This record gives sequence, C-alpha cells and structure tokens, in this order.
Amino acid sequence: MNKAKNKIDHIWVLKITLIAFIISFLLSFLSDNILSNVGIVVGIVIVFIFIILGVIFDIIGVAVTTADEKQFHSMSARKVRGSKTAVYLKKNADKVSSFCNDVIGDICGVISGSVGVVIALEISQKLIITLLFTSLIASLTIGGKALGKNIAIKKGNQILFIFAKTLSLFKGDK
Repeated sequence: MNKAKNKIDHIWVLKITLIAFIISFLLSFLSDNILSNVGIVVGIVIVFIFIILGVIFDIIGVAVTTADEKQFHSMSARKVRGSKTAVYLKKNADKVSSFCNDVIGDICGVISGSVGVVIALEISQKLIITLLFTSLIASLTIGGKALGKNIAIKKGNQILFIFAKTLSLFKGDK
C-alpha cells in the first residue's frame, strides 16, 4: 500500500477546523446583527438564503467527487476558461468536498436553524410554532440536499465546470 495515500493530513484537518470556526463565527455574527435590525419577513428571507447556500455548496462538494478529471485535462489542452481550475479542484476533491459540504453546508444548516428559532420565538412564544418552523427549516435543508446530491451525481462534470469557471473569473485562470 502507498503510505502517502493512507496518511492523514493533520495540518489540513487543523486548518479546516480553524476555517470552519472563523466562517461560522462571522456568519453567526452577521446574521445576528442583521436580524436584530430587520423585520420577520427579511429574517425569513435570510433563513432561506442560508438554506439555499447550504444546498448549493453541498451540490458542489458532491460534484467535485463524482466528476471525471480526464474531461478537464482535454479542455485545459484546448485552453478552455476554467478547465485548469477544474483540474485543480478535482485533484483536491477530498479537501474541496470537505470545505463545501462540511464547512459551508453544515454551517449554513446550523445558522439557518438558530436564526429560525429566533424568528419563531419572535412570531410567537408558543412552543408549537417554534417546533414547526425549525422542523420546516430542517426538512427543506435535508430535502434540498437530497435532491442536490442526486443532481450532482448525474451532472458532476457540468457542475464542477460551472463552479471552476466562476472561480476562474476571480483568480484570472484563462
């Protein structure tokens, strides 16, 4: 067996844990500050934005693991914008998937749930409203991710290419 392949990258684990903490802290801080200054309708929109972000990043994380790298090497040889980024993302699929699924996806799930509780309590002090609202958030998140995973498995190459092309706009990959 190849020892390098079986070795756990402890530095990566430490980095991703720290990144998750920082992103979670910042997103929680921002959502709390925004929620304290807006109405319930805007708060509900914020919850749905977090749900949608979580689902989108979950789709990207799955797509990166299921995409076929060969297609992107071919595109890279033809100098197709985003193809080099796609190859890089695919070569680092474990880290990209961990970041997208676990860091962004899970943080969005936790924040949407906690914001949902705040909104439900604002709407009503009744326990049933809180339970219904948080259950709705959980079910939309889980259902959205289930649908997204199905799409990501079937369309992994296209999703990875769209994501890589978008990233390439920011990093100047041509």
